Amino acid sequence: LEACKVIGLGSVGADTVDVDAATAHGIVVTNVPDIFIEEVADHTMAMFLAAFRRLPVMHKMVSDGRWSDGRPLLSELPRLWGQTIGLISFGNVAKAVARRCHAFGLRVVAYDPYLSELEMSSVNVEPETSLFALLRRSDFVSMHAPLNSETHKMLTTRHFEEMKESAIFVNNGRGATVDETALIQALQKGQISGAALDVFEIEPLASDSPLLTMSNVLCSPHVASASERMWPEALRRMGREIATVLTGRWPRSAVNPGVLPKTDLDRWQPYPQTRGPNR
Repeated sequence: LEACKVIGLGSVGADTVDVDAATAHGIVVTNVPDIFIEEVADHTMAMFLAAFRRLPVMHKMVSDGRWSDGRPLLSELPRLWGQTIGLISFGNVAKAVARRCHAFGLRVVAYDPYLSELEMSSVNVEPETSLFALLRRSDFVSMHAPLNSETHKMLTTRHFEEMKESAIFVNNGRGATVDETALIQALQKGQISGAALDVFEIEPLASDSPLLTMSNVLCSPHVASASERMWPEALRRMGREIATVLTGRWPRSAVNPGVLPKTDLDRWQPYPQTRGPNR
């Protein structure tokens, strides 16, 4: 892409682009980091609550005519109020999730080594400096880390072993931040209670994946950001960023902000000098 000046993404994540290679070639990469935060946070809460209250199982019981079996199952569960949710990474979506969790009476803790403790505590979120400590104390764990070389398969077998057997794992971020085989094994062995997943290591999810046959797993097809507003606004924002770069100005949301926008100023010719009051 020798003539390429900008790669515009209509998403928050930039893992579909080799950003290092783009940077080395002086190509600006832009994204839209804040247009569907509320949608993803809503979907996270919806899946988390559905998994906790065993809604897929409840639906199946009604379909099977097992009307009286639901109450005994839910009667074994603690109330949601007062439980702890651990957020891995504390970006825009995690902050929106935290606001919603407070309304449900949850204690919110977060692990993000790149943020100050004050940034978390100022919004009533307890900072946790150790990922393992967060996993050990959380009743629910929600993954919000972006996908990069540091976070690829960030959660492995030894991480799931540290979680409570009653814990529910939620991932509406990036599938490859989790070792999916390790997650499946943790569910099969009863190391964790359940999972709610909108993203997967390989998408679409294979039809023979064990995740599809587990009654304690809730899946959706990578749709957390979807809404009537999302795609038109993403296109508008992406177009604005591309136009900004092509006119030699700094974009508002550059993934690689150290790259100077290229221009064709050396090829531009000045307007001819003309006379007259309107020139």
